[in-house]
Amino acid sequence: MRKNKLRERLAAGQPTFGTRVHATWPAVVEAIGHTAAFDYVEFLAEYAPFDLHALDDFCRAAELHNLGTMIKVDAEARAYVAQRAIGAGFQAVLFADCRTADDARECVRCVRPDTPEDGGSHGAAMRRATYMSYGGGPDYVQALRDIVVVLMIEKQAAVENLEEILAVPGIDMVQWGGVDYSMSIGRPGAKLSPEVKAVERQVIEIALARGVPPRAELGSVDQARTYLDLGVRHFSLGVDLSILYGWLKQNGKDLRRLVGVG
Repeated sequence: MRKNKLRERLAAGQPTFGTRVHATWPAVVEAIGHTAAFDYVEFLAEYAPFDLHALDDFCRAAELHNLGTMIKVDAEARAYVAQRAIGAGFQAVLFADCRTADDARECVRCVRPDTPEDGGSHGAAMRRATYMSYGGGPDYVQALRDIVVVLMIEKQAAVENLEEILAVPGIDMVQWGGVDYSMSIGRPGAKLSPEVKAVERQVIEIALARGVPPRAELGSVDQARTYLDLGVRHFSLGVDLSILYGWLKQNGKDLRRLVGVG
């Protein structure tokens, strides 16, 4: 079993830095690893197509560069995808669409080991992370205990139930989701409105007060300043499709203007 880099940094009280990708191509993961600038890479399984073979290859590439791994999973079939991802080698799971404390408990339960003291539902499984054994040994159980559990706080119900959600043992981090929150209150597209940003600040403040570190997703480094002032020390910088789109759009238009056909 490999050491869980994200868990180690959280336990040491250190800031963490990740980036998000839709691609499962191992070369993309390796390129991120070669930067030596990130602690982990997050695969957006909630949005992107993938198969189980791709999850194995994603983690193999990350491990070549001592790069931690996180997967974002849908609410539907969350336990199945989370457990198969852990078996592939993912060390953290970001659960979407959490609304209640019961949802939060199920998210924790499905990644924790099926032992009397842990009360999880993840049993022994011979998958990539436990080759040449059937799992179930002390190292395997500890690895499941070390899986980092992150919850999206992105629904009106989750904000209303935030105190109860944060009180669930085993929640390691939370991530604000302004797009989904705006939809859930009947204001689609209003993620940057003063009202929604005020709720985001409230979520961050409550999470910090309850000892659950919040993470901020950034489109640029400059955006980190506001979050640093709020006490946030965990960041995810950029997402592959947005980076590709932004670079191509700007430079494509600039090239057309230079040639005189813009």
